[in-house]
Amino acid sequence: MSIITIGVDLAKNVFAVHGVDDNGKAVLVKPKVPRDKLLELVAQLPPCVIGMEACSGAHHWARQFRQYGHTVKLIAPKFVTPYRLSGKRGKNDAADAAAICEAVTRPHMRFVPVKEEHQQIILCLHRTRNGFVEERTATYNRLRGLISEFGIVLPQKVANLRRDIVEHLEDLPGYANQCVGDLLAHADVLDARIAEYDRAIAQAAKEDARSKRLMQLPGIGPITASAMLASIGGGHDFKNGRQVAAWIGLTPGQYSSGGKARLGRITKAGDRYLRSLLVMGARAILSGLGDKQDRFSRWARSLQERRGYWKAVVAIAAKNARLAWAVLRYGEEFRLKPSAA
Repeated sequence: MSIITIGVDLAKNVFAVHGVDDNGKAVLVKPKVPRDKLLELVAQLPPCVIGMEACSGAHHWARQFRQYGHTVKLIAPKFVTPYRLSGKRGKNDAADAAAICEAVTRPHMRFVPVKEEHQQIILCLHRTRNGFVEERTATYNRLRGLISEFGIVLPQKVANLRRDIVEHLEDLPGYANQCVGDLLAHADVLDARIAEYDRAIAQAAKEDARSKRLMQLPGIGPITASAMLASIGGGHDFKNGRQVAAWIGLTPGQYSSGGKARLGRITKAGDRYLRSLLVMGARAILSGLGDKQDRFSRWARSLQERRGYWKAVVAIAAKNARLAWAVLRYGEEFRLKPSAA
């Protein structure tokens, strides 16, 4: 049995495996493989290409399979769907495994880089922190909505909200006062948790030489630096910086036809978290320009005057994404030219 390509449909407890030979003939079809038997099955196979959808647990299994000499490729689920023979087999785990096996052989297929364990550790910090930030925002929105039912409308800015709500606590009837107090206390707890994760991320960035080099770029602090490093690693999965900017969704979409190029809005594809961090960094750059006359500041100021605020923000974010890739890809060999006064 000569297997060259395998598709694995991941699940919680029961997996589906589909393997083909060099002629494309199915020679390994196992629609139900228990979780504790999957690694044993793969370890017995000769080195081959294994395809999986990039979902929960995929990076863990990829690292496990690589230990046995296999080449593992992760595919975004939306790229697997066209290869599913839904009219013939319907939607089931075995059909999904066959579709993955087919998709992974396509010459122009785009794959998701496999993350190492240390990258996922840092991403755990970011995902948890981001969850607390979203929960804090939801808490303040809930609080503002509740008090508006009693005719109290306060500013959206958190600092002003907390300052002004003290004056209105006595105006809230019955249990409404208790509810508002509990929400404020919960927001305080979330603030403390977020501060703890900020310190942990900053410490991790400070201890990594690559993150320290990233933080030398304008508009990139510890959070953005560690997130970039954990997401793209050394940047070896991208040919150039523009691919990174496109992966993050900071490049315009094309609507070209008949030899005429038409560029639309940015795609907003890929990693929304990284995109938001880079955009916030770009906004910080513009807000802090002042009367700075270095080359980068003159370029950013001119760009804002010519193209407007938001286009300048996106352009600066895309530039930072490209520079970050170059820093990670070339390391000490990459040096920014000194800014001209």
